[in-house]
Amino acid sequence: MLLDTTAHALTHRLAVEQSRGRAPSMVGAVSRGATVLWSGGRGEVDGAPPTDDTQYRIGSITKTFVAVLVLRLRDEGRLALDDRLGDHLPDTPVADATIAQLLAHSSGLPAETGAPWWERSDGSVRPDLASLVAEPPLRAPGRRHHYSNVGYGLLGALVGHLRGHDWFTAVGTEILEPIGMTRTTYHPSAPHAHGWAVHPWADLLHPEPAHDAALMAPAGQMWSTTADLARFGAFLLHGDDRVLSARTVEEMRRPSAPSEAGDADRSHGLGLQLLRHSGRALAGHTGSMPGFVATLWVDPAEDLAAVAFANATSGPAIGGLVAELIGIVAEREPLLPEPWRPAVVTEEVLALLGPWYWGAAPIALRLRGTDELTVGGLGGGARASRFSPRPDGTWVGLDGYYAGETLRAVRHADGSVSHLDLGSFVFTREPYAPGEVIPGGVPDDGWGATR
Repeated sequence: MLLDTTAHALTHRLAVEQSRGRAPSMVGAVSRGATVLWSGGRGEVDGAPPTDDTQYRIGSITKTFVAVLVLRLRDEGRLALDDRLGDHLPDTPVADATIAQLLAHSSGLPAETGAPWWERSDGSVRPDLASLVAEPPLRAPGRRHHYSNVGYGLLGALVGHLRGHDWFTAVGTEILEPIGMTRTTYHPSAPHAHGWAVHPWADLLHPEPAHDAALMAPAGQMWSTTADLARFGAFLLHGDDRVLSARTVEEMRRPSAPSEAGDADRSHGLGLQLLRHSGRALAGHTGSMPGFVATLWVDPAEDLAAVAFANATSGPAIGGLVAELIGIVAEREPLLPEPWRPAVVTEEVLALLGPWYWGAAPIALRLRGTDELTVGGLGGGARASRFSPRPDGTWVGLDGYYAGETLRAVRHADGSVSHLDLGSFVFTREPYAPGEVIPGGVPDDGWGATR
């Protein structure tokens, strides 16, 4: 549980945003791990304050669920992220974009379908995939980031084609049921908020439509509650082996496409938006549909997730609000580090640890826990990466400069370690010592020689 002062600060921040943004109603929640620490609601839905069981339309947060389904297919070996969409979806109007590019919005596709605007028209006006792509790609795939709702319509079709049933059926059986998200649906289910537009110059309301987006539904159709999205936030922090492993979820949170020009604090992972806010690295997604705005952010460093919804087309600054809810808890009640405990380490791994030299530059190999090496400078400042073991005794880089590169220990005939090879870089126990395996060789006159 939170301190009373922290809970009051969260409630106050939500109340300020509901009033400032002139939202008919607003709900929010903050969780740590699998525990909801706080939830609150302001305004009214059908004459009563909204609760953590009141549904709102979550808009583009839907895309994150589609991305999870695509990565499940990848982890099952049904596709590779570098595959072309046309390799798996025969009737696609866009064949050359890769699945990774579609996930990260670097496919070159336009943001929207042709007229009428898909968010405000019945999906029946677009009866086939060809009708989703009114314009040719804006640029060649992979050249730059450009957010595309159309791309996720195509990814939803890909999931349906490979699973043999529609994408939302897959969401239900593969994500919602295992995680226990019983109040996340395709169409609204009572109690739910109604979508409203607020007059820009008067405190008046106008009802907004809630059409079935059909083929574009993977871009923004779903409805959910703060209680359910808190569960999904815990999944985005830790994974769930019934859905996706923690390692794959971490892969989703890594940058895969740069930000748009002029927005250095934002980038995009595989189905997740990435945000730097007040020094914190957040991952999640914003969402909007006519009558609704929504945001889910997670902070892996603090093991926090926060979500907020409002039933107004515009006005509430929902993305910033959710980031600030995380900040309130992180600053007032920071996560305690796990107690240090000794690990079980094999002699073979232990022999790899300690100082090594790339030429004359010292680096250090350290072991985190029992199965993760780190390579970095002795005093910081050098290239640093984490490595995970492979069954063949090598290690693969997880991040940083050496992401995806192979680290291997090269051994003498007697089994002792001669040197380390990291993507052809040779690391030795001594800097340019006689007998060391140094590319280009080592002069016989050694250190201290003058020319």
